[in-house]
Amino acid sequence: MSEIVNRIANSPIITFKLEDYHTEGERVLVDIKDQLFHGMILREKDFRAWVREHDWSQYQDKHVAITCSAEDVIIQVWAWMLLEVKLQPFAKSVVFGTLEDLEVYLYMQELDKIDFSEFQDRPVVIKGCSDIKVPDAIFVEATRRMQPYVKKLSYGEPCSTVPVYKRPIEKK
Repeated sequence: MSEIVNRIANSPIITFKLEDYHTEGERVLVDIKDQLFHGMILREKDFRAWVREHDWSQYQDKHVAITCSAEDVIIQVWAWMLLEVKLQPFAKSVVFGTLEDLEVYLYMQELDKIDFSEFQDRPVVIKGCSDIKVPDAIFVEATRRMQPYVKKLSYGEPCSTVPVYKRPIEKK
C-alpha cells in the first residue's frame, strides 16, 4: 500500500485570506434622516442644535459611517463636515456612506499595508469562503493589486478553485 500524500499541503500555491485583514471594532451608522424638517429639509439652526446636544462620546473607539437614508434630499456639504468634526475626537474612523462603504474603506486601509510583490511569480488562491463577510469590492481590489505580480490567480479553496488570471507566456 502506498503512502497517501497531501498534494495541496505540498503545493507552491499561496492561499490569500482576505478575512485576515478584517479590522476589529464595532461599526455604527449615523443616519441624519430623523434630523430633517418634515423629512425633506435640513435646517441649519435645528441641525446645529442637534449636533450640539448629541452625545458624541457614544462613538468612542467605533468605526462610523455617516449618511442620510431619506431619498431625494439635498444635504449641504457643511453638514457632513460638521459631523466629522464632532466624531473626530471619539471615533476610530469616519466615512461618508453606508456600512458597506465603511467596510470597504477599512479593508482598503489594510490592503494598503501589503507588499504585493511578495506574490511575484507565484500561484495564488484568494480564499472565497470565510466566517466574515468580505465586500465584493475588496475581492476586485485584491485582484487588481495582485495581477501585476502573480503567475496565476484563482478564487475559492486550494482543492477547488476557479481560474481568474494566468500570466501570458512570454515569447522569446
